[in-house]
Amino acid sequence: MTERIPGEASAEPKGEGSAGLIRLSEFRTLWAAYAQSVLGDQLARVALSLLVFDRTESAGWTAATYALTSLPALLSGVLLSGLADRFPRRTVMMGCDLLRAVLVGLMALPGTPLPLLAGLLVLAQLAEAPFGASQGALMPVVLGGRLYERGQRVMMITHQAGQLVGFALGGVLVVWLGSHLALGLNALTFLVSAVLIRLGVKARPVDTVAGAAPKRMHTQVGKAAALIWSDPRLRSLVALGWLAGFIVLPEGLAAPFAEEAGSGAASVGLLLAAHPAGMVLGAALLGRPVFDAERRRRLLGPLAVGANLPLVVYWAGPGVGVALLVLLVSGICSAYQITAGATFVLLTPADQRGQALGLARSGLTAMQGIGVAGGGLAAELSGSSAQTIGGAGLVGTLLAVLVAVSWSRARGTSAGTIPLSA
Repeated sequence: MTERIPGEASAEPKGEGSAGLIRLSEFRTLWAAYAQSVLGDQLARVALSLLVFDRTESAGWTAATYALTSLPALLSGVLLSGLADRFPRRTVMMGCDLLRAVLVGLMALPGTPLPLLAGLLVLAQLAEAPFGASQGALMPVVLGGRLYERGQRVMMITHQAGQLVGFALGGVLVVWLGSHLALGLNALTFLVSAVLIRLGVKARPVDTVAGAAPKRMHTQVGKAAALIWSDPRLRSLVALGWLAGFIVLPEGLAAPFAEEAGSGAASVGLLLAAHPAGMVLGAALLGRPVFDAERRRRLLGPLAVGANLPLVVYWAGPGVGVALLVLLVSGICSAYQITAGATFVLLTPADQRGQALGLARSGLTAMQGIGVAGGGLAAELSGSSAQTIGGAGLVGTLLAVLVAVSWSRARGTSAGTIPLSA
C-alpha cells in the first residue's frame, strides 16, 4: 500500500501549466530572480576562466578557478544551510544576494590580484548553499504541495536552458564585453535578485516547533542527518539523487572522448549540451497530465536505471553521433531527479527542511566531484575515455537497481502522510 499526499488528486490540476504558475506573483518573482541569476552565473564562469587563463596561461590554474565556482558550496551546504531554518528564509535569501553582489563587484575591479580574486570567489560561493536551501524550503509554502513539484520542474528547465544559452553565447559575450564587465553584470544580477525578493516575496516568520530550544549548528546538522538516516524513504531518495555521480562522468570526459572518437573540438559543446537538452525534454514529458504525482513516484526507480543504462553503449566505442543520442536518452530519464527532490522536501519536517536539503545537495555535489575525478583517473589508467564511461554506466545501473528496489519497498511499507506546507 502506498501513501498519497493528503488533498492531492490522482491527476494534476487542469489548466495550471507553467503559464499558470508564472501568474502566481510570488513564484513569478522567485522565478525571475533565479532565471537572470543563472544567466549571470554562466557568464561569470566563462569570464573567470578567460581572465585567469589570460593572466597565467596555465590550464591548471584555469581548471582550479572553475572548480572554485562549485566546490565551496559543498562545505557551506553542511555548515550554513541551517541558516534557512534559524532565520526567516526571505531574509536569508536577500542577505546572501547582497553579500554576493558586493563580493563579485569587488572581483570585477580591474587589477584585482589573483589570490584575492580566488578568496572573494570562495566567499561568494559559500553563500550559494544557504540561498538555495532557503529557496527550496520556501517553495512548498509559496506553491503548496500539489504545485510544488511543477514549480521545481519549471526551475530545473530554467536552469538547464540557462546552461545551454551559457554554453552557446557565454564566450561570445565575454569577448565582446570583457571579463571585468561580465563579472560586473553578474554582480548586478545578485542585486536585482535581492530587490525582486524584497518587493515580491512575503515576509514570513521562522518555522518553529512549540517548546523547541534554540537551534545550534552542530545540533541542526546531527538532527538532519539522523532524520535522513532513520527514514527509509528519505534514504532512498537521497541515494536516487546521488546516482548523478555516475551520470555526470560523460560531461567530465567530453573533450578526451571527442578526440578518441576522431571528432573535432566543435563536438565537445554538443556533447556537453546533449544531456541538459534531454533533461529539459524529460521534464516536459513527465509534466504531461498522463503522469500524475503518484505515477511519477512509481517511475523513480525505473527512470534512475534508464539514466545509467544507456551509458553502457560507450563500452563499444561509439562515434559522436551515437554518443549524442545516448546522452539525450540518459538526460530524458534523469528528469526523475525533479520528482525525487520534490518528494524529499515534502517528506521533511518544515523546521528541518533547510538543513536536510543542504546535506542532500552537499552529498550530491560531492558525488559528482568524486565521479568526475575518479573517472578521470580511471581513464588515465585504462587509456580509454569511452570504456571508462561505459564501466561507470554499468556500475551505476547495478546500483540504480538496488536503490530502485529500496525505494519501492520504502514506498510500500512506510506509514504516515507527507505534509503539504511549511
